Amino acid sequence: MLLAFDTATPHVTVALHDAEAVVASFESEEAMRHGEMLAPGIERVLAEAGARAADLDAIAVGVGPGPFTGLRVGLVTARTMAFVLGIPLHGVCTLDILAAAAIDAGLEEFVVATDARRKEVYLASYARGRRVSGPEVVKPADARNDLPVVGRGGRLYPEYFAKVTGPEHPSAAVLCDIVVNERFELLEPNPLYLRRPDAAEPGKPKRVG
Repeated sequence: MLLAFDTATPHVTVALHDAEAVVASFESEEAMRHGEMLAPGIERVLAEAGARAADLDAIAVGVGPGPFTGLRVGLVTARTMAFVLGIPLHGVCTLDILAAAAIDAGLEEFVVATDARRKEVYLASYARGRRVSGPEVVKPADARNDLPVVGRGGRLYPEYFAKVTGPEHPSAAVLCDIVVNERFELLEPNPLYLRRPDAAEPGKPKRVG
């Protein structure tokens, strides 16, 4: 069985796949409560499927890009569970999860934009079923385009994204499908922060006259 979850956006999503189909899923209704919602979500999908953690064969986790706090909760949980259970751990770019859902809905050329805070978005472009650029963090004005835009970023900045469509948040059920069918590149479980540093490197000290 494959347990999958993503915490790179304001919401937590969890799903369980039995090698044939998703048998249980959980979507948090409360935003920005990753630490409080992930463990109960995992417990719920296991209980709903009548499974135990010992029944898991692998874990998949969204690696972002996303804010530090949310990513840390998901990745630490995934690494800990995989280590304790001695099972493989697969990482997937969170933007690819949204893209896979968009492809399943019939989109061919589009961009995915999620909220990076600080009036920026995480952005990636897709065509013919694959990612062709990104992910990167940019100002919405610099990402302006007329392609369909999937993800919360388009809804936050409609003045720059004319064709907002598709899901707003990633789905762990789609994450399961990506891993089982190898639809996108599987990554090491390392966080994609992409955030520009807040602190600038100090310049040469001024001479004191």
